[in-house]
Amino acid sequence: MILEHAVLNIKPGLSAAFEAAMAEALPLISASEGFLGMEVLPCIETGNRYLLLVRWTSVEAHDPGFRGSDRYPRWRALLHRFYDPSPTVEHYGAPVARA
Repeated sequence: MILEHAVLNIKPGLSAAFEAAMAEALPLISASEGFLGMEVLPCIETGNRYLLLVRWTSVEAHDPGFRGSDRYPRWRALLHRFYDPSPTVEHYGAPVARA
């Protein structure tokens, strides 16, 4: 399993609209081959910040898989207008420690 990680900083005053757009966008990503699950968590300390965690079978399932799909332009149109700045997306492998 690969874990995609991105910190999403949302433009001030748009959190509710972002959350609604994310709910609309969820079926677009969840229909992807290799998609294992996703969470979007609000930050406690910093308003308008969310943590995106997506579980994939491989990096390739995300990119070029989902990002190369016919669903990605709709995902982008729904969500990318909220970000300031654009998030850095990183992928993480198997844990080296776990409790």
